[in-house]
Amino acid sequence: MSGALAFLGLCLPSLLSIVDPLAAVPMFVALVAKDPRPEQRRIALRATFTMTVMLLLFAAAGNAIFHFFGITVPAFKIAGGVLLFSMALDMMRANHGMRAKPEEQREAEEKDDVGIVPLGIPLLSGPGAIATAMVWAARAKGPAHHAALYASILIVGAITLVTLLFATRLLHRLGKTGINIATRIMGLILAATAAQFILDGVREAMRA
Repeated sequence: MSGALAFLGLCLPSLLSIVDPLAAVPMFVALVAKDPRPEQRRIALRATFTMTVMLLLFAAAGNAIFHFFGITVPAFKIAGGVLLFSMALDMMRANHGMRAKPEEQREAEEKDDVGIVPLGIPLLSGPGAIATAMVWAARAKGPAHHAALYASILIVGAITLVTLLFATRLLHRLGKTGINIATRIMGLILAATAAQFILDGVREAMRA
């Protein structure tokens, strides 16, 4: 039990930092500002559900994907660490456009349902979040660790849902400056996680 809680304590901060629901607040507000409040809640629920299902799916199927493509776990840890580190640098610069391109946002404004694309994918569950879930799945040892990982994803989903439901109030209270500060802190946490992934991958590759 203590091992599962310790693993949850490792997974949760890194997953929360890469999903970074606060960074999604400005785009969410821009996309749903003209919708009635009930529709805004439905979009927030769809976006969160999409993100949670995607991360759970890749966390559960991570090892099978590695075997199918002939990828070793150390190689994926190093590649994932490099990807996360580049994203962490963007976050520490408060670059919110890193996961959704301007053309994607313009296209999203013309869509009827933005909860799945681009909010659920790729804004919340982009390549970095998927890679993080898969790397933690590769590091999990036994059912207890996997349960802790799935619990982390569900907790991040709950935090994201609450954040999106109160997105307008958060943007008003925190402002873009407050959100940028929070994003930079999350980027620092993510950079440390990325460095740990790379170190683990190098150590495991050298032992192999």
